[in-house]
Amino acid sequence: MLAFLGLLTVLLLLFLVITKKASPVIALILVPLVTGIAAGKTTELPGMISEGLQAIAPTGVMFVFAILFFGILLDAGTFQPIINRLLKIAGNDPVKITLATAVLAMLIHLDGSGAVTFLVVIPALVPIYDQLGMKRITLACVVALAAGTMNILPWGGPTIRAATALEVPVTELFNPILIPFLFGLMTVLVIAFFLGKGEKNRLGTIDFEIRNEDLNKSNDLARPKLFWVNILLIFLAIIPMILGWVPPYVSFMIAFAIALLINYPKVEEQKKRIDAHAKEAMLMASILFAAGCFTGILKGTGMMEAMAGNVQGFLPEQLGRQLPLITGLLSMPASLLFDPDSFYFGILPLMASTADHFGVSSLQVGQAAIMGQMTTGFPVSPLTGSTFLLIGLAGVDLGEHQKKTIPLAFLVTLVILTVSVLMGIISI
Repeated sequence: MLAFLGLLTVLLLLFLVITKKASPVIALILVPLVTGIAAGKTTELPGMISEGLQAIAPTGVMFVFAILFFGILLDAGTFQPIINRLLKIAGNDPVKITLATAVLAMLIHLDGSGAVTFLVVIPALVPIYDQLGMKRITLACVVALAAGTMNILPWGGPTIRAATALEVPVTELFNPILIPFLFGLMTVLVIAFFLGKGEKNRLGTIDFEIRNEDLNKSNDLARPKLFWVNILLIFLAIIPMILGWVPPYVSFMIAFAIALLINYPKVEEQKKRIDAHAKEAMLMASILFAAGCFTGILKGTGMMEAMAGNVQGFLPEQLGRQLPLITGLLSMPASLLFDPDSFYFGILPLMASTADHFGVSSLQVGQAAIMGQMTTGFPVSPLTGSTFLLIGLAGVDLGEHQKKTIPLAFLVTLVILTVSVLMGIISI
């Protein structure tokens, strides 16, 4: 009975979220509530929800302050000098332009928002690509690969969701795959190099020079004198977190407060900057806390355990032991079938519980999932609004963008997965 109710809960969540019959927040709260009552656990439900919320609270707090922190730095124009310098170095060389495109997208995507990355990078580079005669599809492809791979960062949406679903600290999920992640970024740079080389061979000699007035744009919010202070703040926020010296939420809370105070000392300015980024921060935070309710009920009622036990009975043991590897191979294509909420809160917990039954670490399943599902896969998925923002700003066709980018995005995932297997992070 519990296995049936658990399956019903997952299927209802997938149906409501994928078909957009209900928002993820509503589905994550009400669906398990109804099936929990059907399971006869009415009086125990508040306690289960509380346990779920307590497990997710640190992750939710970290996400809110990470978004606010990087939002403040973007407002202050922290990355603009780097952008200008890279473009000046690139000049009229298509190879250097594509490499600069990848680096810029990686830098801007530090805030974890695909929309912000595309809004900042694409409009800045479209005129340069057009004047050089480079294909816009190359621009869209390089930006997509860079932003997608950077989405694996601890404060990226997929990683946050995976940590929430598995109820583990986000650093426990991310830190072991730091080196494979860096290999993924290097793969993106290599791909950008060859795409640029292809453009250079096609175009031949180019007579074009980037003018200073094209780069120096006025911005009342910019704080150019605080450039090095803000760069130092980024390192002070990220390094202690990665090294495990302080919890991620503590690191970003302190970094955000310092960044806001230094860059915008007036109280009125501080309110405006917080308001400017509050919508994005609170939208995701509400989904995360709703997910705490969902996972708390599924685990507290025993539904998850019952479903995993049933799956174990049908799945061959050899196949079950390879669940992390299988997840890694399917993670990127899964972005075309499942949106992040339905995958990480509906599919991943079941896969992780099943892996546990076969004596395989559920953490490995989560790590394999974030190697492609809505990371390298999010900028090509028709299920994300960011994809349409990307192709709209770049002025390219969705089909053409997918045809060019999907094989390369899958290659990046395979590189990350292969390095993880060789390092023993993903067992086979």
